[in-house]
Amino acid sequence: MNLLNQIIQGVLLGGYYALLACGLSFMFGVMRIINLAHGSLTVVAAYLLWVLAEPMGWHPLLALLAVVPAMALLGWLLHTLVLERSARLGALVPLLATFGLASVIDNVLFQHFGADTRSLATSIGTLAYDSWELPGGLYVGQLPTLVLVLAVLLLGGLHALLAHTALGRQIRAASEDADTARLVGVRTGTVFAAASAITMVTVTLAGASLALRATFDPFSGPQQLIFAFEAVIIGGAGSLWGTLLGGVVLGVAQNLGAQVHPQGFLIAGHATFLVILLARLYASGALRRFFSTHRRAAP
Repeated sequence: MNLLNQIIQGVLLGGYYALLACGLSFMFGVMRIINLAHGSLTVVAAYLLWVLAEPMGWHPLLALLAVVPAMALLGWLLHTLVLERSARLGALVPLLATFGLASVIDNVLFQHFGADTRSLATSIGTLAYDSWELPGGLYVGQLPTLVLVLAVLLLGGLHALLAHTALGRQIRAASEDADTARLVGVRTGTVFAAASAITMVTVTLAGASLALRATFDPFSGPQQLIFAFEAVIIGGAGSLWGTLLGGVVLGVAQNLGAQVHPQGFLIAGHATFLVILLARLYASGALRRFFSTHRRAAP
């Protein structure tokens, strides 16, 4: 029963990881850019919510409604001023640019807010720790369950956006071949900027979940980036539903690892990521060797 409970808790934790990794996966799938400032931007959203909810006394939901458009605008500006210009210079430059941006964000937050940890758990009353009882004496937290449902709805919404809307078709066309898309009238710069704005909406929701379910500080960004990156790689880079699977696998691995050793929480997650990454690399190399051999053997 304890094992089943740990798996359930791991699935719920995986919902947060999927929500956190959603924007990273979406941006990579659309623009082939790995945003190393993703975790730091998540913390920025958490701090914006905290400022509105704690010092100013806003309800967290009302604060979220105000922060979402602000972060979407920030995403549009981020693409226009940083990502679009750096992408013209090669695949490595956006990595360096977003790494530098993350360092600036972390230090600005530290200068302004100090090293103290913050949380919005006290702003939502008993929701932060209330749970539902399942048959067999199992309990599931209400807030983690809501986060998991939000992750599923968000990933489903992004999938529907890409598959069934005009903007989604333009995003897919621009991501496949930007030059050809321009020839048929797609304004790729605007489309990618819109995709970046959508990404920042997901980042804001992840920041809200971080602020409500745990604590954060100015240097929480790198750790959130690692969790998001691992979830994306485990589930398959650029796959939205794979991101959900990757988050769940990572969460379950961490929870089970914590039962084996006090430090096993992080070790088990990193080990799972490494094993799956090596397996993917080996499988990719084996497939290339297979097709290369058959091409040479063909008459």
